[in-house]
Amino acid sequence: MEFEVKSPILGFENVTKVKLEKIDDIFMKLTNSNAQTPSFTLVNPFALREYSFEIPTALQVLLELDENKSNNILIANIMVVYKDIKDSTINFRAPLVFNFDNQTMAQVVLDIMQYQEYGIAEPISSFLKEEK
Repeated sequence: MEFEVKSPILGFENVTKVKLEKIDDIFMKLTNSNAQTPSFTLVNPFALREYSFEIPTALQVLLELDENKSNNILIANIMVVYKDIKDSTINFRAPLVFNFDNQTMAQVVLDIMQYQEYGIAEPISSFLKEEK
């Protein structure tokens, strides 16, 4: 599904349309609809940890989120994938919010003072269960 970028992904301000593809219940792929790059691996944070934050009012307006009705939204985080999956990292400080109702998306940059428990490069290994 394609989404219009309402608030840019940091460092990729020229990307205006993206395509989101589900890989499985945890992972997704996000690609630029208008070029070959960039391409991101996304992760469902709720499958890994407790995760909550406030979407700033300005972004709620941009995404047309309505607190009086149930919005069809998805929250995902960018993951930097390394050859050994255990070395991969997740950015919990800048989640992506997708509104499926109107196919818009935006990146939220969380205030470090308010959300100290979330890092920008947390290793996925700290969330993986060891197999015995």
